[in-house]
Amino acid sequence: MKILGAFSTALAMSAWPLTLAFAADPAGIPQPALVSINPWEGFYAGGNVGYVFAGSSSYATDLSGVPSAGRTSVVGEEHIDYAHQFGPLSGGFQAGYNHVTASGLLLGVEADFSFPAILRSNLQQNIAALGPSVVNDNIQIYGSLGGRVGYTFGNWLVYGTGGFAYDRDRLNTTDFASGNVDDNVYFWRPGWTAGAGVEVLLTANLSAKLEYAFFDFARANTYLPIAGERYNSDLTFQTVRAGLNYHFGDNPFAPTVPGTTGGILPPSLRDNMSIHGQATVIGQANAPFPAAYSGTNSLNQYGELRETFSVTGYFGFKDPYEGTEFYINPEAFQGFGLSNTHGLAGFSNIEAQKAGYDFPHYNSARLFLRHVFGLGGEQEDIADGPNQVAAKEDISRLTFTFGKLSVGDIFDNNTYSHDGRVGFMNWALVDSGAFNYSADQQGYTYGSVLELNQKEWAVRAGYFLVPDVSNGENIDTRIGRRGQTLVELQHNFSLFGMDGVIRVLGFESQFYAGSYAATLSNPVLINPMTDGGTPDIAATRKTRSQFGFVGNAELAVTKDLGLFARLGWWNGQSEIMYTDINSSISAGAVLAGTSWGRPLDRIGLATAINGISSSYQNFLRIGGLGVNIGDGALSYRPESIVETYYSYSVTPNIFLSADYQFVANPGYNYVRGPVSIGSVRLHVQL
Repeated sequence: MKILGAFSTALAMSAWPLTLAFAADPAGIPQPALVSINPWEGFYAGGNVGYVFAGSSSYATDLSGVPSAGRTSVVGEEHIDYAHQFGPLSGGFQAGYNHVTASGLLLGVEADFSFPAILRSNLQQNIAALGPSVVNDNIQIYGSLGGRVGYTFGNWLVYGTGGFAYDRDRLNTTDFASGNVDDNVYFWRPGWTAGAGVEVLLTANLSAKLEYAFFDFARANTYLPIAGERYNSDLTFQTVRAGLNYHFGDNPFAPTVPGTTGGILPPSLRDNMSIHGQATVIGQANAPFPAAYSGTNSLNQYGELRETFSVTGYFGFKDPYEGTEFYINPEAFQGFGLSNTHGLAGFSNIEAQKAGYDFPHYNSARLFLRHVFGLGGEQEDIADGPNQVAAKEDISRLTFTFGKLSVGDIFDNNTYSHDGRVGFMNWALVDSGAFNYSADQQGYTYGSVLELNQKEWAVRAGYFLVPDVSNGENIDTRIGRRGQTLVELQHNFSLFGMDGVIRVLGFESQFYAGSYAATLSNPVLINPMTDGGTPDIAATRKTRSQFGFVGNAELAVTKDLGLFARLGWWNGQSEIMYTDINSSISAGAVLAGTSWGRPLDRIGLATAINGISSSYQNFLRIGGLGVNIGDGALSYRPESIVETYYSYSVTPNIFLSADYQFVANPGYNYVRGPVSIGSVRLHVQL
């Protein structure tokens, strides 16, 4: 209610005049009026997130000539039975140009494109060539190009929009019996869109909007070669989306509230916001290497080139009255890891865990609340940054965090190796390789953390939900029965004038997982015909305990040179949640470029050695598959990794990196490799 009251007061004050009146000099001679520049005039660009409500009418005919027709939902769930469910989130970008007449009439043009989490229809078919199947119509991207007509009054704009629309579909079939996906067919749909919205200036250059849009696409007639089926469908959907726009150019006479620089936000609200963003593109290639044999999850021995792309928005707000902070991170990612993120236990690109899509894929990466309870005494300045509103906090404080985030956001942190978008990229270096933390396929989950911070030490404890199965996309909500508990102790120290940090982390999980030993002891489960020739570990799944520890140290030798080391282990008797590593040791150094006149540049060198338990080794020897590894056999030796990179600061916000990794015994096989992997990375942070 306090925030609503402040907002209402600011809104009433925002009706101040848009032009500066004539003024008189001390002699009383009128001076020329300053012409106001309408803040809505000119180019703008921004992003949006929203919900999609969709449906599709379809008609199909298979080889037997038997037709099938129906009306299906289009939703974002990875299940066959997902009719009558709520639509998925989507995210996207928009850019345009506005012209505003003297009367306040706005005429503009805008282009936008969006990418849904998953949009898919679920028409069940009985296809002669395949048997009972599901036809999957997946929307990969959609957008529009059209006009805007509206009216501006001060800080506010109301508008209507309409024009040409398009979408890109991927059509395939999923066989009920085998689960195999056949016939990937891609096609475009043209259409039209119309909608309306309201937009408000938050500052002189930043605005927020809420918009409704309706999309109607032409019927598409496609042919599935393997199934011998013709599929005819239409598509309509509605979206409700919220967005932010940045208006380019300097508008010094933007409508203002007294005491602000433009927009409706008074200082008490504006100064408690944090808005940042990042974009990262990584191109990565592995050189050809020798291999005695290859299997389902092997790294391509002939070499290949892959790329990944991610873009993230970091939006935060701190209640100036109560102190509770709220953060949301809309994120889009696209691309593929080498060999579809297979063949290495310590995988070479941390961004590849989010990839696997031809077009950008939307994800609400983080959505969480944080509250800091100050305990008094000396204070410190907390700088504004991604997921951090600038603040002055007690050093002695208690912090509570709750919501969707990554376990690695809080645990196993390290100044010199913890962000694969700017530093080391290998999974076994960004975190401890043996840190088997809970995460979905994109690296996030739901949980809560309580942290007690003191000047020389800190302790934090957390509880997080786990995925439903190994490498699962869905989160298991059996709170108490299944989940992960973590406790980390931190000690800040000084050694011969060098500042350092030591962290010791313990974790225990109750996770629905199969047992390697139980699988190997049952002849039925290791039958070569089971599960396509691989041991059927899924048949042994039940709630099992997993536990381990991580030791983590860092030392600032000088203000430019930092060292780090990690040691990790977990029991490794059942399926993993995160990486195919049961023990790992890593160490490295990072040097800033101050001595050669480039203080924002970084050069890094590190190594990691990964291992797995004897039970897991035996499972892989008979053809078992892990999440990322499984060559059909195993000639075991620990996997050894060396990584070095140079990060060149193009500007203070743009970094171009060259990265090289050498991996001996990839996937723990000494008869495969060694392999060299080179990368080029472009990172932009705002």
